[in-house]
Amino acid sequence: MDKEQYEILFNLEERHWWYLGMREIAASLLAKYLDGRKPLRILDAGCGTGGTTKYLNRFGRSFGIDMAPEALAGSQQRHLTTLARASIEQLPFASGSFDLVVSFDVLYHQAVGNDAAALAEFYRVLRPDGLLMVRVPAYDWLRGVHDVVVHTRHRYSRGELGKKLAATGFLPRKLTYINSLLFPVAALKRLTEGTRGTLRMDLELPSPLINRLLLAALQLESGVLRAVSFPWGLSVLAVATKAVSNQQSAVSRR
Repeated sequence: MDKEQYEILFNLEERHWWYLGMREIAASLLAKYLDGRKPLRILDAGCGTGGTTKYLNRFGRSFGIDMAPEALAGSQQRHLTTLARASIEQLPFASGSFDLVVSFDVLYHQAVGNDAAALAEFYRVLRPDGLLMVRVPAYDWLRGVHDVVVHTRHRYSRGELGKKLAATGFLPRKLTYINSLLFPVAALKRLTEGTRGTLRMDLELPSPLINRLLLAALQLESGVLRAVSFPWGLSVLAVATKAVSNQQSAVSRR
C-alpha cells in the first residue's frame, strides 16, 4: 500500500461498511469454530493500522505484526502495545505461541514473496489444534485500479487457497467466498475499469444511508455463513485447524 493510504485506512476502519462487515463475518465464524474457548493468545499477522487487532481483544490478548512503520504508528494510536515490525514469512515468536492466528488481506501482497513460507510460519506458531483464519482477495481476473494501489501480487481462488493450506498441514474447516451478495455489481465495475483511471483505493466512505445498506448486506452474510459456504465472492475466507498426529496430541496433553 502506498504510504499516504495508511492515514486514509486509519480514518476509515471504524466507520466504513467493508471493515465493519468483515469484522462481523470473522467474529461470527470465530464464535462458531472457537466453541467458547477464551481467553486466547491471538496473532494478527499483518495488523495494518490496528482496527481488527483491537477488535480481536474481545477473544483474548492480541499481538500485531506488520512491516510498514506507518501501519504500526496507526496501531499505536489505538493504544495497542503488543506490536512488532516483522514479516509474516519470518514471525518473531516461538513455536506453539498462539491459540489463534488471523491474517486478513496480507498473503496476496507483493511484499510476500512466498505465501507457502508464510503459511508454514502460521502453522509453526500455532499450538496443537490451534485455529487459523485467512482472508485474501478472489479471482486474478478481477484485478483493477485498487490492486495497483494496494500492491496486489495475486488474487486467489477458493480451491487454490484450500490446497495451499492442506499442503502446509492444516485441516480446512471452512472454505468460502465472501462479499458475495454485492459480487455482481462490484465485478462489473472492476471489469469495466480494468487497471486504468485514477489510482486510488476503492474504500471511500459513502453516504450514511449507502454505508448502512452495504453493511447490512455483509451482516446478512455473517449469519448465513455459519451454515453454508458461498460459491462466488470478492474475497476468499478460510478457517483451518493445525492438524497434529495422535502421538503429538498425546504428548500435548501430558
